[in-house]
Amino acid sequence: MKKTILAIFFSIILFVNNSCLKDSNNNNTTCTNKTVQSEQSAIVAYAAANGINATAHSSGLYYQIAFPGSGISPTATSKVFVTYTGKLTNGTIFDTQTNISFLLKDVISGWQIGIPLIQKGGFIKLIIPSALGYGCRGTGPIPGDAIIYFDIQLLDVQ
Repeated sequence: MKKTILAIFFSIILFVNNSCLKDSNNNNTTCTNKTVQSEQSAIVAYAAANGINATAHSSGLYYQIAFPGSGISPTATSKVFVTYTGKLTNGTIFDTQTNISFLLKDVISGWQIGIPLIQKGGFIKLIIPSALGYGCRGTGPIPGDAIIYFDIQLLDVQ
């Protein structure tokens, strides 16, 4: 009798856990990232509307180097120190940080591509298609499929 009750109890727990997992997985599996090409016209329009003389990178990232800096450029394994502001294309600021550090390999692809385009002391503007940012899932205040914009100053490279 104890074994039967225990088996039923564990079956209920497994059923509840699997149901929760299925719900969260269903939300994730219906998510399909937009292509970089599908967002190109929106990125070009955003750049024009905001006076950004952007250059297209082969990855689909758009950037404007406001100041190239001098010294070394970071690599994927570099620890970088930056000050930045991140915005949605509607102008909403979703993040701003001063003198924050991280390994370049640990951030979104748009940053991994864009930040090495400048050197220590440099300043760059990045317009990042959603596929090189947070994709169809988004994160925190950044909705899914959001094109994001950053002003980034590269303070130091180690």
